[in-house]
Amino acid sequence: MIEEIQKLIDDYVAWLRDKTTLREVNDWVEITTPYLDRHNDFLQIYAKRQNSGYLLTDDGYIIEDLVQSGCKLESEKRQALLKMTLNGFGVKRQDDALQVHASPDNFALRKHNLVQAMLAVNDMFSLAGPVVESLFHEDVEQWLNAHEIRFIPRVKFSGVSGYDHLFDFVIPKSNRQPERILHAINRPSRDTAQSLAFSWIDTREARPPDSRAYAFLNDSERRLPTPVLDALRNYGVNPLPWSQREGIREELAA
Repeated sequence: MIEEIQKLIDDYVAWLRDKTTLREVNDWVEITTPYLDRHNDFLQIYAKRQNSGYLLTDDGYIIEDLVQSGCKLESEKRQALLKMTLNGFGVKRQDDALQVHASPDNFALRKHNLVQAMLAVNDMFSLAGPVVESLFHEDVEQWLNAHEIRFIPRVKFSGVSGYDHLFDFVIPKSNRQPERILHAINRPSRDTAQSLAFSWIDTREARPPDSRAYAFLNDSERRLPTPVLDALRNYGVNPLPWSQREGIREELAA
C-alpha cells in the first residue's frame, strides 16, 4: 500500500513539475502553474528575490477578479472566512494581493501553499452575491449544525510529501463510525477534484487506517461533471452531491 501511495504522489509531483513554466518579467519571474481558475486560465504567481529569500505573490489577481465579477467581500462574515482560509495556508493579504515569503529551503512548500490558497479563495467566493444568498461553505456548516453533527472546522494535516493540507471539517471518531474528513467544493472541476485527491492521498497514511474522506459538491446551479466524480472515487474520496445530502446525514451524525 505504501508503494502504491508513493507512486501516486510521485506521479502528481512529476505532472506539476512538467506542466510548470517560467518567464522573466522585469525583476520578477512569472510562474505559470497547471492549475486552472474559474475562467479556465492557468493560475500564475510571481517571485522575486527579497533579502535572503523570495517574495511570492498573485499580484492581486484572485481578489480583484472576484470583486470585478460582483462578489463583494466587505461583510464581516466573509472577511472572517477569507482571513481564516488564508491563515490556514500561512498566506498573508497585502491590499488585494495574496503573498508569502519563502527561503531557499521552503520555497516549494510556500509556493504550494500560495497556489492552494488561491484555489480555495477562488472556489469559495466564485459566485457573485446576486447569484447565491450565502457561501456554499456556510451552507454546509449550517447544515451540520442544524443536524447536531459535531465537527472541528479548518483542520490542517501534514502529508508524507512534507506539504500541509487544509480540510474544511473533521468529524472525530465515534463508537460507531471512524474519523470523517469533509471538504466543501463550490464549483467542482478537474483542478479542485485533483487538488483534494492529492491532499487526501498525501495525508491518509498519517491518519487512522479507517479514516474516510468526503467531498460535498455544490450541484445547485449545474450538473456535476462525471470526470470529477470518477476522479474523486478513484482516489478514495466519497463525492457527495449537495442535493443528496440527506442520504449521508446518519452516517455523519453517528
